[in-house]
Amino acid sequence: MALCQKILWLGFFILAVYGCVRSGARTKTSPLSPPGKYSSNSVECHNGVVVSVSGPASEAGLSILKQGGNAVDAAVATAFALVASYPPAGNLGGGGFMLVHPAFGKGDPAVFDYRETAPAAAFPTMFTKEDSQYMHKAVAVPGTVRGLAMAHQRFGTLPWSQLLQPAIVLAQNGFVVDHNLADLLNTYLNDPNTVGHDEFKRVFGKPGGGAWTAGDILIQPDLASTLQKLADLGPDSFYKGTIADEIIAEMTRGKGLITAEDMAGYQAIERKPLHTRYRDKYDVYVPPPPSSGGVCLLEELNMLDNFNLKAWGRWSPTTLHVMAEAMRRANYDRARYIGDPAFVQIPSNLTAPEYGRRLAETIDLHRATRSKELSADIPFSREGQDTTHFSIIDRNGMAVANTYTLERLWGSRIVVKNMGFLLNNNMFGFNLFPGLTDTKGRIGTVPNTIAPGKRPISSQTPTIVAENGRVKLITGTPGSQGIPGTLLSIMVSVFDFEMPIQPAVEMPRLSHQWFPDQIIFEAPERFPEVMKSLKELGHTVVRTGPRPQGDAHTIWVIAPNNYVGVADCRRSDRSAASGY
Repeated sequence: MALCQKILWLGFFILAVYGCVRSGARTKTSPLSPPGKYSSNSVECHNGVVVSVSGPASEAGLSILKQGGNAVDAAVATAFALVASYPPAGNLGGGGFMLVHPAFGKGDPAVFDYRETAPAAAFPTMFTKEDSQYMHKAVAVPGTVRGLAMAHQRFGTLPWSQLLQPAIVLAQNGFVVDHNLADLLNTYLNDPNTVGHDEFKRVFGKPGGGAWTAGDILIQPDLASTLQKLADLGPDSFYKGTIADEIIAEMTRGKGLITAEDMAGYQAIERKPLHTRYRDKYDVYVPPPPSSGGVCLLEELNMLDNFNLKAWGRWSPTTLHVMAEAMRRANYDRARYIGDPAFVQIPSNLTAPEYGRRLAETIDLHRATRSKELSADIPFSREGQDTTHFSIIDRNGMAVANTYTLERLWGSRIVVKNMGFLLNNNMFGFNLFPGLTDTKGRIGTVPNTIAPGKRPISSQTPTIVAENGRVKLITGTPGSQGIPGTLLSIMVSVFDFEMPIQPAVEMPRLSHQWFPDQIIFEAPERFPEVMKSLKELGHTVVRTGPRPQGDAHTIWVIAPNNYVGVADCRRSDRSAASGY
């Protein structure tokens, strides 16, 4: 890239950093938050906001908004910037979902499904219990580049190559590593499962050796070159051109299943979002299957719509009990029914309000349901994450909620040789052992078993809520099956209890995944009497750990062109809400 281009883009970053420091500094922790934990950083502005786990990535998206790009343009730039600045989950070699809500009166919301697919050579029993998720056959056909390209083609306004420039600068010139990323680099470089992944160690090892520390600079020249190819040659180069050739060569070296035909044949899909109306006021939009999280969240909201939570109080045992019971039932349906809709017939009524009402009638306010009581139709065996989300809104009110993943932190830990990017291990998103469902959380039900070309289900749930046709809330989170619980916790706080958005994001969260049969709660020590009451109702309550539940980067719209972006700092002290 020419020197003048580098100087230009560095100038954009300096302006973005100044704007973030000026208006988005860490705010004082809410008095309702656990001391010293779960704080957030927020910004209130009028022209546009980008909120992500990475300050440099948020600034990249903001620079595109300032150049006149819309929310989708900024989303593409942010997603590519995260590849460089948050490699544990930002990705070229993974997949996910993007939900777009056009500006008021400009059309209907749309979902871009770019979930990975199983290679043509895949089959239901291809894995044994001895197989590692860090081997080449754990890699599914990546979807991220196709998905971003489809969204850009449909809604974008700026040239594709222009949107990749901030990511190229980040990879080529480097960025400052924070405490969180330094810890992740050191931990995974020394993990026994990384043994043999020499390219991972070459690309992410500290130059000259030793441990990474906060303040070090991570430079990724191979990734910069790959991103420049994508900018110059377009997204097809990832699936049919020079980059695809290197991915296939990597598969050949490691005896993976992905072929050139698998890569060339991959397609992202534009889908109609699922929708429900909460409290007869808020229109909630989420991705449809293969997102299981969208179905779960709408089922849960439809159940809660039948209870007056406000009368009980936000932290009453009854409120938390009903929330947990709703999650239990939704996750049971997830195991029974949800799979790739191209392969599985999914009941059409799961997200209907009437179905939610019927499920709500089965919730006993005085006793926890045992998960096995729900599960007579699923035989049990005797045998016994990682994702990132960002939210964006532009000056016209167009909004994007995007969640994408490599499946686990650092994915398969396979870095494509001389290309600088990681591949996913999303074959482990399928039910690997058909018929093996146990009380520890392993699921072997039919809808999510492996088949050629099939997409594994995902709990990813990028969410947009509108009121009277205008965007009100944009949110989403990592966290596997805890994702709907995280989002439900935030939405109950703001919609039922009128809590300001920053404390709503900071509040402790809970989830219930059907199995294991337990409530997972972030801060039980803060509510000893409530925890005691939940146990008396029959619940088992365990503490979230070792990582907090989710990382929900959220935007709240006070009024048109009056936005509050809240960066959840649970997973990184470099999370940022950047706006102007």
